[in-house]
Order: sequence, then structure tokens, then C-alpha cells
Amino acid sequence: MTQPCTLDTPLTVNLGAKTAKAMADHLDLHTVGDLLYHFPRRYDERGEHTDIRSLEVGEQVTVLGQVRRTTVRPMRQRRGKLLEVVVEDGSGGTLTLTFFGNQAWRERDLRPGRWGLFAGKVTEFRGVRQLNGPEYVLLGDGAADGEVAAEGDVEEFAGALIPVYRAAAAVPTWVIARCVKTVLDVLTPPEDPMPAAVRATRNLIGLDAALRQIHRPAGEPELFQARRRLKWDEAFAVQLTLVRRKLRAADWPARPRPRADAGLLATFDGRLPYELTDGQRRVGDEIAADLATAHPMHRLLQGEVGSGKTVCALRAMLQVVDAGGQAALLAPTEVLAAQHHRGIGDLLGPLGRAGELDGDPDGTRVVLVTGSLGAAARRAALEEVREGRAGIVIGTHALLYEGVDFADLGLVVVDEQHRFGVEQRDALRAKAEQPPHVLVMTATPIPRTVAMTVYGDLEISALTQLPGGRSPIASHVVPAAEKPAFLDRTWRRIREEVAAGHQAYVVCPRIGDQGGSGAAASDDEEPPGDGGTDAGSSDTGSRRPPLAVAEVAPLLADGPLHGLRLGVLHGRLPADEKDTVMRAFAAGDLDVLVATTVIEVGVDVPNATVMVVLDADRFGVSQLHQLRGRVGRGAAAGLCLLVTEAVEGSPARERLDAVASTTDGFRLAELDLEQRREGDVLGATQSGRRSHLRLLSLLRDSELIGQARAEAIELLTEDPELVRQPALAAAVAALVDEERAEYLEKG
Repeated sequence: MTQPCTLDTPLTVNLGAKTAKAMADHLDLHTVGDLLYHFPRRYDERGEHTDIRSLEVGEQVTVLGQVRRTTVRPMRQRRGKLLEVVVEDGSGGTLTLTFFGNQAWRERDLRPGRWGLFAGKVTEFRGVRQLNGPEYVLLGDGAADGEVAAEGDVEEFAGALIPVYRAAAAVPTWVIARCVKTVLDVLTPPEDPMPAAVRATRNLIGLDAALRQIHRPAGEPELFQARRRLKWDEAFAVQLTLVRRKLRAADWPARPRPRADAGLLATFDGRLPYELTDGQRRVGDEIAADLATAHPMHRLLQGEVGSGKTVCALRAMLQVVDAGGQAALLAPTEVLAAQHHRGIGDLLGPLGRAGELDGDPDGTRVVLVTGSLGAAARRAALEEVREGRAGIVIGTHALLYEGVDFADLGLVVVDEQHRFGVEQRDALRAKAEQPPHVLVMTATPIPRTVAMTVYGDLEISALTQLPGGRSPIASHVVPAAEKPAFLDRTWRRIREEVAAGHQAYVVCPRIGDQGGSGAAASDDEEPPGDGGTDAGSSDTGSRRPPLAVAEVAPLLADGPLHGLRLGVLHGRLPADEKDTVMRAFAAGDLDVLVATTVIEVGVDVPNATVMVVLDADRFGVSQLHQLRGRVGRGAAAGLCLLVTEAVEGSPARERLDAVASTTDGFRLAELDLEQRREGDVLGATQSGRRSHLRLLSLLRDSELIGQARAEAIELLTEDPELVRQPALAAAVAALVDEERAEYLEKG
């Protein structure tokens, strides 16, 4: 008998060196706990079908099916025979299994009527979907004399529900199931970290029962109980982490920056050429109240593109300057930092030019600090920052460097925070004697449950009203492969807009002209798409490289846009050249800007009315929504054309159709979340490690997450450091490590 084990026991002890090595090499599973938390990705039920018709060519699959017929015939090109086995899923979908060579014993095994699990890579030959030489295990039903396939044993499939795991070619799902059974048979019941009071109040089963039932459920009720308990573990760990960090932050000291009755802010408000929206006033009051407290503000300001977040942030910065402090605005790109510098300078007018001939002597200074500043300009800017003459400092990562010293940093505004790492935000915080107040701005709408989970330790303000003067944006999908004439019409539409005195953007997913033809825009200062990389073809290896700015711009200049004034903008251009191009476009000296996603956020040219996104399927939902927010910013209506070769009915095409069908950013944010791995949202990609949050769905489990947050608040109010719950503290640390906790903090 195998010796008893715990969750920390290495797999070599119970599975042997060879199997344990395969688990480690192919699935990154090393301990019994790793294996037991490798939950089934789905459950098949005998007599019920796997939808064979939904399988994609190139996909690695495990199919539950019933043998319908077998055929043996000689091979044409070489000696030997070919065995073809047709399996059916119960709904009419069929799949052909092919075995080469003289394998008469397989024909005896794979008799019509037998059920089995078949695993392999889906291919297609003459319109017929196949698995070539798949591995399989027969489930025993209909077997004569207890006969089973040589590939496996059926004991682990004794239940009505058959677990199907995320597997590898070298470690098929039935091998994982057999290994799970081996360790469960000798597992010492683990200590349950969930407080007994919470288990009783929320009617949760124990941890030992949950781990057994999720792998070997007797039926649907047992599976539901197991999944609910393990989801609670995940939600509770995240909420304990966030609530604890929020309580700790509330104890940090910060210098209050109360609103002054008279000062820069009051003067600025009096000179604004338009009325603030009700939403802007409400958000302004929320931020002002936070800034006046003796604890650091941690607030997320979310609002659609063009909702007026920058004005809200500027009013907060002026409140801090009135109170004797400085404010720093951290932008993700030099293009956006320069645009903020120009935009805030224009909004402030003489109030932002103190010390200059036309400046207001009661005003402040607005300086720009970026990595590409010349030596003399950099020295001058740093001196203004260090001596406190610059009340508002705008920059990129350059603000984080040594040598950038503030006289009294009171507020940090982070624009589009998803582009900055935790270390970068912490470095800026460290430049103040006491933690500065922090305002995070995002134009990506966030579903309520995501906000509660990912931004759980920030107070949240939302701008839902668009300022007056904004125009509607119409979006359409242009199926270039199916209807080339539509693409021709796209270029004519740009010419029509330019003839009417307007301007246009053409966006490409890649820069180009740098060696490898497949290099995506990740070599730019802007990140690649957020998950939108499938174009309807399963075999992504055969796809052409994404279209590139360096290739598209000359083709347009010599072809459909000949005679128009074209400019090029991407992250690898020198900073002064980027600024020159952006200024020329803003001034109307360019008709069309061919760019990467460097224009995704913050670029504000009200005269731009049309945007063409090439290879739109290469971008994610949130990116597309952000991009189209660059048009329709003035009196004329905006138009966004999403050009794609994705075939109708493919996931990529459905995603684009959804983007084109609505401008409701919150609905699109939910769609984006549905189509992405939830681990990405919870920090798996950002931390570079496998996410430990495997079952929790931020959309489907919103009620459970709310309950977990309530329990976390109650528990931590009585025991802030979980001193009386050491097992729970250890479980939280294992599930949400410090690196992931800092990512979740988002502050």
C-alpha cells in the first residue's frame, strides 16, 4: 500500500519518479497539493455527448464518444493497413480516429457500441475531422469478458461524472485521474483553514470533503458543494488580502491637503469656459474630502473616454498646490505625457506660467520630465521640481529615476494604471516623506464585481456623464477577405472626410521594419492586444504577420490615399519626432495619422472623425473601445471601421461584432472578461506565475464575492493580522502571495 501523504508531500513519494517527472515537466505539478488543486476542466457523463462539431482544427482535445463503425483497408503509399474508427458524440457529430500499421488488436478493442475517452490533436482531411493515432481509454460499458484497452484502467471512472483534466500529450487525462485516485486513497485529511463560524454561517463543507468530491463526485449535488467551497476559499483569500491592505493603509499618516476658500482652484473654476457636469462636481467633492484627511487617499476614478477625468484630476492637483504641496501626473507614454503637459498648460493658461512675462504671479509652474529631455532642459526641470516652484510635474517613468526629488510631494495621479508595475508606483511614493495621496484614473470601464475584487482596497468614483459637445460614434466591421469592395469603400470614406475638412487615423497592430516579420507591437512602448489574437483560424502558425505601420503607410501614400498628407506615429520614434508629428496632426497639418496603439489613450484631436483599425481581430475588446474613443471628440460624428479577415462565426469575428454593436463600455468590459482567462484579471500574467485562482468567476460569482468580502471585514475588524487564525493566514499567503497581493492592490 502506498504510504500516507499530506498536501506538501512530493509526488515522487506516491507516484514514483517517472510519473512525478512527467507531471512536473508537462503540467508544473510537484506536490500532492499541486495535483489536487489541478481541478478537472469539465465533467463528461456517460450517455451524454461531447459536442464534436464544436472542435477546432489544431486543438488538443479529449472527447467522450461511442464507437459507431470500424473500417480496415490497405494503405496506398506504403505497406500495411489503415484502421479508421468513427466515433459519435450522441448528437450526430462524428469524428474519425485513424491508426496506421497492422494493429488488428485495436479493431477487436474498438468494437461498435463501446464508449471511451479519446485524446489527440484535431486535424482535417478532405473535409473530415480526425484524430491521428489518438491515445484512449475504454470505459468498460459493452465490453466482453471485462475487456479494457491496453492504454488504461477504468477504475478511476467508476462514478457517473467523468472528470476531464487539462492535460498534455505525454500525460493524458486518465493518467491524471489515476494519479489523483492514488493520492486521495492515502491522503491524511488536511487542516481546514476556514473558520468554523464562517463554514457554519455559509453552509460550507469541509476542505477534505471538497477536494475529494471535486475529483470524484458521486453526482451533481456533490460537485456543486465542492466547487462552492473551493470558490469560497479563493474569494475569501482575495478579500482578506484586500481588506487587510485597506485597513493598514487607513492607519498610515498623510499630510491633509484641505480645499482652500480662495486660491488656484477657485480661480481656475471661475475661469473655466464651460460648466462642470454634475458628475464632475460630485467626484470633485469626493476627492476633496479624501485629500483633507490625515490618511492617504487611495481612489480609483473611472470614466468613459472623454468623460472629463483630466479636469477632475487637475482640480485635485490644484487643491494640493493650494495647500503647499506638489502633484505628479504619471503617464504611460511620452506621447501621452507631452499631450497632458500641453492640455493642462492650455487649461491653466497664465495660472500655469508663474514667473513668465504673461504668467499669473499667484499661479504655479507645470513642468514635463521625460527620459528624452536634453541635458540643459532636464537640469532646469529638476531644479524647479526640487525647489518646489513646479507645483504640477508631468512625466513618464523618468519621474521614478534617482535625481528627481520633490520639495513636498502631496498627490500622485496615475493615468491608465494597467501600464505601470507595482514597483514603479512604489518608487514614486517613496519620493515623499509621508505616503502621498493617490488617484488612479482609468478609461476602461470595470464591471462591479471586478472592481470589488481587483480594486477592492480603493474607493471608487465613476464619471458616467459625457460633457456637452461630444458626438456619437458609429462602428462597423469591414470583412476584407469576404468583401474586398468594402475595404475599397473604407479608403474612399477617409478621402470624403478629409475633403470635408476632417482628419483620420489608421491603426496597425505592429510597427515593422525591425527584423523578424512576426514581431508584434510589444517592441513598442505600448503593450500588445489584451487577449484578442485569434482570427478564426485555429492554426495560428499559418497566419500572416500582423500588418505594420512601416509597411502600410507607404502603400496608402502611393495607393488609395495618394495625395493626402500622411504622418506616421509609433513608440520607437525619437521623442522629439513623436511630439512634432502629434503637434502637426493636432494643428491640422496632416490629414491621416498611421499609428500603432500609442494613440490609444489621451490623444485629443477634436477634428479627427474617422478611425480605421487594420487587423482589428489582433486587438482586445478594451483596446478597441479605447481606440475608437479618439474620434467623435468634437461637433462632427465619429466613425470607427474595424477591418478584419476573421471569418463569420469565428470567436474573433463575434468579438468584433460585439464591439461594433454597442458603445456601452461596461457591457464590453464584461464581454472582455468572459473571453479572457480570469487568472489574467487576477494577476497571473502580471506576476508571471500560474494563477492560484482557478474556479472563481468574477461575473458569475458576484454574490459569493460580496459575501466573502462581508465575512473578511467582520473577521479582520476583530483580528486584523489573523493572529488567532494561523492556518487561515498561511492559506491566504499560499493562495495570494505578496507579489500577487501587490498587483491586486492597484494603488
